[in-house]
Amino acid sequence: MLSERLLELVDAARSAARQAYNPYSNFAVGCAIRSKSGLIYRGCNVENASYSVTLCAERVAASQAILAGEHHWESMVVLSPQRVSMCGTCRQFCHEFSPHVEVWTGFLDRNDDMFGPTPLWQLLPDGMRLEKF
Repeated sequence: MLSERLLELVDAARSAARQAYNPYSNFAVGCAIRSKSGLIYRGCNVENASYSVTLCAERVAASQAILAGEHHWESMVVLSPQRVSMCGTCRQFCHEFSPHVEVWTGFLDRNDDMFGPTPLWQLLPDGMRLEKF
C-alpha cells in the first residue's frame, strides 16, 4: 500500500498529465516533485512539431521548482500510459539540482505496480555537476 505522501504525488502527477500537449505521440506524461520544504511542483510533456524542442514532464516540473527557488527535492513521481524511465536529458537536468531525489515511476491509470524509490544518482552514475569541474 502506498503512503499518503506518495499518493499525494501520484495524484499531482496524474493531474499534470491531463494538461499534456501531446498531439504527435498521444503519450501523456505527468511528473510531480516534492521539494525538501514539502511543496509540490507539477509538469507535463509539451510536444512540438520540431521534435528536439519538445519538453519532458520531468524538466517542466523541475523548472517550476527551480523558478520557486527550490533546488533540493525529496521525491519525484513520473506517470505515463506505459511505465517509462526518465530519459538521459531529464536525468542530467535533475541531477544538477538534486541527485538524491527518490524517483518513482508508474502508470497513469492505476496506483498499483509503482516502481521505486530509486535515488536519481543510481539512474545516472557519475552525472555531471558543477563541483566536478
